[in-house]
Amino acid sequence: MPEIQNPNLQPQGSGGSGGDMRSTMAFVLMAMAVLFGYQFFMKPKADQPPPEPPSAAAPVTPGTSSPAPPAPTANAPVAAPQVEAAAESTTTVENPFYKIVLTNRGAQVKHWILKQYKDSAGKPLDLVQPEAAARFGLPLALFTYEPALTAQLNSALYQVTVKGAQPSFDGTVSAPTSIAFHYAAGGVDAVKTVCFGSSYVVTVEAEVQRNGAPVRALVEWPAGLGDMEEFHQTGMMASQGRTPSFFAWSIGGKANSLAAVKVSGGDTLDAPYQYAAVMDQYFAAAFLPDAPERATVVTLHNAIDLPGNPDDPNSKMRPADVLGLAVGDTSGTTRLRLFAGPKETDLLKSIHAVGPEGKPDGPSLDPLIDFGWLAFLAKPLYLLLRFIVLHGIGNWGWAIILSTAVINLTLLPTRIAATKSSLKMMRIQPKIDAVKKRYANLKINDPKRAEMNTEIMAVYKAENVNMYGSCLPMLVPLILLWPYFRVLLNAVELRQAHWLWLPDLSQADPTHILPIFIIITMFLTQYITPSPGMDPQQRRMMAFMMPVFFGFMLWHYASGAALYWGTGNLIMLAMQIGINRSHWGREMHEIAARRAAKKTGISAGRK
Repeated sequence: MPEIQNPNLQPQGSGGSGGDMRSTMAFVLMAMAVLFGYQFFMKPKADQPPPEPPSAAAPVTPGTSSPAPPAPTANAPVAAPQVEAAAESTTTVENPFYKIVLTNRGAQVKHWILKQYKDSAGKPLDLVQPEAAARFGLPLALFTYEPALTAQLNSALYQVTVKGAQPSFDGTVSAPTSIAFHYAAGGVDAVKTVCFGSSYVVTVEAEVQRNGAPVRALVEWPAGLGDMEEFHQTGMMASQGRTPSFFAWSIGGKANSLAAVKVSGGDTLDAPYQYAAVMDQYFAAAFLPDAPERATVVTLHNAIDLPGNPDDPNSKMRPADVLGLAVGDTSGTTRLRLFAGPKETDLLKSIHAVGPEGKPDGPSLDPLIDFGWLAFLAKPLYLLLRFIVLHGIGNWGWAIILSTAVINLTLLPTRIAATKSSLKMMRIQPKIDAVKKRYANLKINDPKRAEMNTEIMAVYKAENVNMYGSCLPMLVPLILLWPYFRVLLNAVELRQAHWLWLPDLSQADPTHILPIFIIITMFLTQYITPSPGMDPQQRRMMAFMMPVFFGFMLWHYASGAALYWGTGNLIMLAMQIGINRSHWGREMHEIAARRAAKKTGISAGRK
C-alpha cells in the first residue's frame, strides 16, 4: 500500500505535485475502505430460514393429522412458518372430580363437568352454561384490547400437543397431564398450555406475540357458571328465582365481594390480586396469579333477557346478569392457577394463593363461602350440622332436626329464667298500674311523664325484675335463624339434599307444608303463653300476626331453614305446655285470670 505522508511536510518545488497526488489518492482509498466496510459490516442481514422441526417433535392434534410445514424453496424468500390445525378436534381430560372437554378452536373449554354434582335433571353438572357461553364465550378464551385480534385468537384452529399421559382409544386423557396449544399466522404467535392435576385446580400459561413483541393477553372465564338453569327453563329450577352472581377477590390478605348489580363491565383493574373469582351460591371459578404483584383483572358484565316470571314465558322480559372475568399478567406472559368447582369448606381451605415469597402459602379460598356478618355464629352451626351428618345420622334433614333440638335444649335454662321473669312482672303489675294511674291525666308530651318512667324503673329495680327478660326466648331463636339461613343457603352440601317429601333442602318446600306448620305451631305457642301486662286485644293480634309474618317469610325460603324453624316451634310448644303445668305456669295463669276478670268487671260496671 502506498505510504501516506502529510502534505505539509512535503518538499516544495518540482517534486511537490507528486506528493500532493499521492496524498489525495490515499484519502480517496481510505474513504472507499470506510464506505465499503460500513456496507459490509453494518447493513441488515437477510432473514435466515428457520430450521424445519423434526417430525418426531411436531405437534399432533388427537384424532386428526397435521400437515407438515412446507419446505422452503431455494429461489424464493422464506416466510415465517404458519402453525394451524387442519380441522377442529376435541380432547377430553378426566380425573375423579371433573371431565373437561377442550376444543382446539380457540384452545377453549366446551364442557367443564363436575362428576360429583348433578343438575336438576340428574345429569352431572356442567359449569359451562350453554346459552351464556354461545353469546359471550367459553372458558380459557383469551382477552385482548383489540377485538379483531381477540376474535382471531379465539376462533383459530390450534395445533395440540399432549404431554404426559396420552389419549386412550376414545380420545380421553387421564390426569395428571398437560396439553399445549399453538397457533401462528400473519405475525401472530400464540401458545397456551393447560396442566391438569388430581384436584379441581388446573394451571394455565398463555403467551401471545405479534411480530416478536408481547401482547397483553388475559385468560377468561367469560360467562357465568353453576346453577344458571333459568336460561333454558327446564327442570326443578325453572320455578325458582334467578341464580345470584358475585365478583370476589383478595388483595393484601383482605377478602371482599360484590353482587353482580354493582360490578361494572369492561373495567381494567391493575392491583396485587391474590385471587379473583366469579361465583354463584355453590360454585366458583377463581384465578390465582403466580405473580400477584403484576396481576391485571378485567371484569365482564353482560345480560340475557329472560321472562320476569319464570313460570310464564310470555311475561315481561327482564335482564339477567351474566358475570365473567379475565385475569392476566401486565408483563404479557400469563401464568396462573384456576380453581373451578364447588364451594366446599375443606376444599377451599386447602387452596392457597401465592404468598410474598412466591409459594402457595397465601390466603385460602375459604372466604368465597359468604356466611354474612354473623359468620361467627354461622360457622359453628355449619360445623355442628356436618359433624352430625358425618358421625351420626348421615342425612342433612335429620341433622337439622337434631341440631335444632340440641340448640333449644341448650336454651331451656334461659327459657325457664324468662318464665320466672314474666311471673315477677305479673306479681308487680299492680304496683306498675298504680304508678301509671297517678299520671293518667298527663298529656303525652308532658315533662312529668319522665317522672312516671323513673318511678316505674325504680319499681323494677326494687323487685329485681328485668323488663326485657320475657323477650329472650323469642329473641335468641330469631338471632340464630339468620346465620342458620346463611348456612342453608351457602353450604353446597345442602344443595339437592333431600329429606322425606323435600327434594332439595336449599329450595323452598314445593308443597308448602312446612310454612303452614310454622304458622300453626307458632300461633299455638303464642296463644298458650301468658303475656304479663299486655292488653288482651294486643295479645290476640300478636298471636295471629307474628305466625303469619314468619310463615309467609319462609314460604319461598330454603326448606332447610323452614325445617329448622318449624322444629324449633314444635319444641317451644312442648316446653310451654310443660311450663304451664309447673307451679310457675299455674301461678301465671291464675294471675292472668284474675286480671282478666277484673277488667271484665270494670267494663261491665262502665256499661
